[in-house]
Amino acid sequence: MDTIRIAVGSKRAPKLKAVREALKALGPLLHPKSSFEVRGFEVATGVSHTPRSRAELMAGARGRCEALMRLERGRHPGARHQLDAVAPSRKSSYFVGLEGGLDVIYKNGHENGRRLVFLESWAFVSDANGKGFYGQSGAILLPEALAAEVLDRGMELSRAIEAYTGTDGIRDSQGAWGVLTKNLINRQESFRIAVISAFAPFFNADIYRRR
Repeated sequence: MDTIRIAVGSKRAPKLKAVREALKALGPLLHPKSSFEVRGFEVATGVSHTPRSRAELMAGARGRCEALMRLERGRHPGARHQLDAVAPSRKSSYFVGLEGGLDVIYKNGHENGRRLVFLESWAFVSDANGKGFYGQSGAILLPEALAAEVLDRGMELSRAIEAYTGTDGIRDSQGAWGVLTKNLINRQESFRIAVISAFAPFFNADIYRRR
């Protein structure tokens, strides 16, 4: 059985678990007779700790993916140290960038209007040839009191949600998604949906090739 190697631009457990769970569902459609090896690497995103727009979320997901590709090709600081110069036969077949953050919408179209702040999870998946696609989870409204801590007072979302709930380590467990939905949807599940969505043009290529 062939092994398909997937590189993920993060070492955080919810993100890696999300990719593994997504592959359990989509793997038989993508490569029916293969197993999957998922490895995480710390890479720069090129965006803020808590993205504040859909454009920034998308840029962060794609930035992680492209940084992974540079890393594997040896055009990134510390590349040899991080990847240990893996053999060509073990190179990654797919690269996954994941980014979570906020999408701020102003009801009358400008910043003087009432805002709606949504939490979203985004993925960008590329194959080894550089062909890539975006995927997104759903969006959930952030309470204004929590949004104000991030947008008006500059607190990172993970710290804000911990202060808001009085619970530590939320980022590496259920995430803000879990807090807001009473764990009906957690951080891992939100990224799982985004990953499946981003892989769809690969495993359902016939639909996406139609003109």
